[in-house]
Amino acid sequence: MEINFLALIVAAISTLLVGFVWYHPKVFGTIWMKESGMTEDKMKGGNMALIFGMAVFYAFLIAMVLQTLTIHQFGALSMVGGDATIAKPSYTAFMADYGTAFRTFKHGALHGFITGLFLALPIIGTNALFERKSYKYTLVSGGFWIVCFMLMGGIICAWK
Repeated sequence: MEINFLALIVAAISTLLVGFVWYHPKVFGTIWMKESGMTEDKMKGGNMALIFGMAVFYAFLIAMVLQTLTIHQFGALSMVGGDATIAKPSYTAFMADYGTAFRTFKHGALHGFITGLFLALPIIGTNALFERKSYKYTLVSGGFWIVCFMLMGGIICAWK
């Protein structure tokens, strides 16, 4: 099973599109700015090319992990040491039967949701506790990543 880099890149870029909507002032942008302590002046002072470039890079790293969480066949490949050429015939038989099983957008979105809810949200929540951020900040930021993980998981899982 090969890594689909195009799917990972598209999934990573999708986070920018979600962020454009999610953090729009008419959606959650105003709440996020207030709860995070961000101001218009602070936003104008940043190197936006670097910020967006690094955001896509980090999202790409997340996509690499989501790939293994949303595509079950990666688990079978890892059980044979990652090299299908040295696998036993049982691996080949398994892949013949289940090679594209559960490779749907819906299935990937489900696993993305579970990962966002039980991994991203607790990480953001823990940071928010120590940074003395409000529950609103936690819900807005955590909700953003849950939606992103769902979309990313769906893209990665469905793109064969």
